[in-house]
Amino acid sequence: MEEATRILSNELESRGWRFSITPLRRLRELEGAIERLHESGGLDEAFYRERLARFEFAPPADFPEARSILAVAVPQPAVRAFFGWKGGEIEAIVPPTYRSRVDADIEALLRLSLADRGHRFVKAKLPLKQLAVRSGLGAYGRNNVCYLPGKGSFNRLAAFFTDIPCGRDPWRDEAMMERCSRCSACAATCPTKCISPGRFLIGAERCLAYLNESAAPEFPAWLDPASHRCLVGCMACQEVCPENRDFLDRTEDAASFSEEETRAIMSRVPPDRLPAALAGKLRAIDLLDDYGILPRNLRALIAARGRSKEGTKS
Repeated sequence: MEEATRILSNELESRGWRFSITPLRRLRELEGAIERLHESGGLDEAFYRERLARFEFAPPADFPEARSILAVAVPQPAVRAFFGWKGGEIEAIVPPTYRSRVDADIEALLRLSLADRGHRFVKAKLPLKQLAVRSGLGAYGRNNVCYLPGKGSFNRLAAFFTDIPCGRDPWRDEAMMERCSRCSACAATCPTKCISPGRFLIGAERCLAYLNESAAPEFPAWLDPASHRCLVGCMACQEVCPENRDFLDRTEDAASFSEEETRAIMSRVPPDRLPAALAGKLRAIDLLDDYGILPRNLRALIAARGRSKEGTKS
């Protein structure tokens, strides 16, 4: 094993993190896979254009010595926040994959392991789930979420271009977990029915996580208002997955918002006018940067909880 890779392995795996290193030439296959899905009709046109704009399938021009792609997976718990509302509290979940603060921890460790030893790395904007699956870190579930062996799907993924040589190419075909062939729990639970037992690729443009991330001022009229269950994203399919059975209780309480603060968010107070304490709480749940979508999502979540209580009473 090359020295830099050995050091990286020691540093990352001692923390329970996992990684893969793939030759830079595999970038063409990552890009090509998305193009093929689009050409075959597997991706909605608007979804394809919106997602493709996020990716850059080449290292920066000032990094000509880039030789490999480093993918890192960090296990994370979900975050629970509480919003004061009409004399009570509304519980809101932020799924593990949205906890962006760990990105800074990853980069700090890479500086220690690589940069301090003469290597360079640059964060990459790539389709992370596909990279993780194709590079051998994990496998797809039927819900198109990436699962790591023995660690479930509650992981934060990140990718970097590096100048580390890749001695062994781990690249492989896309794979779905073997047990998914015998299970359809996620398809049965999906609130928008975007997962089909007879089709591997989900209807991503209908996925509630995608809709929760979109900048649209309102949710589509076809979406059942009772579907909302997380402040951002959706964990319905992951919570019923047998692969996650041992990780469901890993939830951290991160912040409590007063009713005044809840109303300030829902009334769309501009982010630069938020009180420092409120901005700090949003930062604690890693959603200050996504503040633009929070008023809509929080309003929908509170309405869904209200309907649920009314249904229970009746």
